Amino acid sequence: MNYLDFRTALYSFEVFCIRDIEKLFPKFDSRRLVEWQRKGYIQKLINKWYVFADIPINDRLRNRISNCLHRPSYISLESALSHYGLIPEAVYSVQNITTRKTIAYETIAGTFNYRSIKAQLFFGYEVNNKQAIPLLIASPEKAILDYLYLNHQLNTIEDIEGLRLNMTTFNETINKDRLISYAACFESKTLNKRLNLLNKINKYANII
Repeated sequence: MNYLDFRTALYSFEVFCIRDIEKLFPKFDSRRLVEWQRKGYIQKLINKWYVFADIPINDRLRNRISNCLHRPSYISLESALSHYGLIPEAVYSVQNITTRKTIAYETIAGTFNYRSIKAQLFFGYEVNNKQAIPLLIASPEKAILDYLYLNHQLNTIEDIEGLRLNMTTFNETINKDRLISYAACFESKTLNKRLNLLNKINKYANII
């Protein structure tokens, strides 16, 4: 197998794994991957996952990588909140939700964190088709609920304020009915308490 044929077949994937290769080339010799890494054609992310070396590593590619490395998963928490403009800070690692174990990967493209959640709470994500390859990302409502649910240190108004939510964007972006509906699925008194604290912050922000 020559590299040009390999690249032509897989370049649109951007991120690819051994299984992807074997589906297209059942007799593929894995020693070629070592050779092509040495020549600088491809780069290894983690075991069995690779990226083409000439594709720029930017936020778009990192989001694509995050959907691939630990499946099933979707982008959420601070990464989704930043994506929707709900928090001011850029997030330097990509935060994800998964039904598998909690894990983090350090790669040549950056850090990818995956927080585990119960299977029945793996919902509320959207398929963003603005890119060539669809991206799985939490809706703004689910991103907030995932964050409030998984961050156990959030016990006071001051703790919630530490997230620095943009309440103007919050009120423009969040579907309140969907937020309440999604929250009910968690069946968590603690989550409801944190939502009440967030509502108090929002009401105060609206009167000043």
